[in-house]
Amino acid sequence: MGDARKVVVIGAGIIGAFAAWELLEDGHDVIILDAEEPGGRQGASYGNGAWIMESSLLPVSVPGLWRQVPGYLMDPLGPFAIRWSHLPALTPWLARFLLAGSSVGKIERTAGFRHALTQGALQRYEAVAEANGLASFFRHDGHLFLYPDRATYEADGLAWGLRRRYGIEWQDLEGEALHAFEPGLGAHHRFGVYIRAGANLSDPGAFVAGLVEGAARRGAVLQRGRATGFRFEGNRLRAVKTDQGDIDCGRAILTAGINARDLALQCGDRVPLEAERGYHVVVPDIEGGPRHPVMMMDGKMVFTRTQAGLRIAGQVELASLGAEPDWRRADILLKHLERAFPAMADRLEEGVIDRWMGNRPSTPDGIPCIGPSRLSPDIIYGFGHGHSGITMAPMTGRLIADLCGGGHPAIDPNPYEAERFR
Repeated sequence: MGDARKVVVIGAGIIGAFAAWELLEDGHDVIILDAEEPGGRQGASYGNGAWIMESSLLPVSVPGLWRQVPGYLMDPLGPFAIRWSHLPALTPWLARFLLAGSSVGKIERTAGFRHALTQGALQRYEAVAEANGLASFFRHDGHLFLYPDRATYEADGLAWGLRRRYGIEWQDLEGEALHAFEPGLGAHHRFGVYIRAGANLSDPGAFVAGLVEGAARRGAVLQRGRATGFRFEGNRLRAVKTDQGDIDCGRAILTAGINARDLALQCGDRVPLEAERGYHVVVPDIEGGPRHPVMMMDGKMVFTRTQAGLRIAGQVELASLGAEPDWRRADILLKHLERAFPAMADRLEEGVIDRWMGNRPSTPDGIPCIGPSRLSPDIIYGFGHGHSGITMAPMTGRLIADLCGGGHPAIDPNPYEAERFR
């Protein structure tokens, strides 16, 4: 049997970085394997909305969403778009996706599982940022959710009712109070909800890179390479196969995001994992924009001040993994920014600093896969976090370390096991 204390973490995104940190805390010998630089543009951890959001309880699929699918097919630039040409390949995942959100009872159940992974995220981020000299990347400015009016907010009652159930507190802001809170806001939005207990990263990619560097200072070995498979004796892991040769080990943690799908298949698990492609644009952080991190609920996007500028990120596009980006979707983000904060419309002469598209690794039920593989207990999954990887990373890393150590897990691992898809 291989050395059970020697663990290879496959994938150096935010999930892999937290997993490596927690494994080191428990005394494991850790190798972090990735073909690219940690925190680089290739990863979903780089280009997301940068929010640490303990209130992220609802999955994307909710009751009644199926009625909107024809519209999504007809509107390639809507907030949730499906490319016609990719529909045959996406249909099995899409069917599971719609079924997962088909009733309030299912959503309530999912919210409980998501809450278990989001709770305590802010506190853990503060501790890890302080320990690794990354405090400058952690901002605690709250989250503001914008609605056109109170009626559209009340129509979103399922989400806010569940947040209230799990102890999330917020402040309603309406009319003049909202516009005093966000002076640059246009007339279109007349109602807002402010969650003070919300935070964000001012540079998610740099935070990931810094956390991996911190793990290296504590003894983790960083190895460049692409995992291609595994070598077993019976059901016990002996090595991770890579394009640079085998790495002998006793355990492997699969935190490779969308690239985990094919490796999981080698471990006996056909996980329905697809890329919910997201876009962002970054513009100069100039006057007239939001003072707080903002989610525009009628556009399904967030505005966040980052070290590079104002990042506008969000929406969903379903297409095959290798499909070319549709940069019109990035331009739509700019139109929504001008709608929400009209004063910025005349101040964008400097243009867009950056455009980005990435692949959110998403399961159809909105719950990540965390736990042992079907083929071997020595391979533990940690992927499929969709839109909530940043928020769920600390608890996911802790749960992975608990499962590796054989101790009592911090939370019940059963809801996250891949066997639910068998």
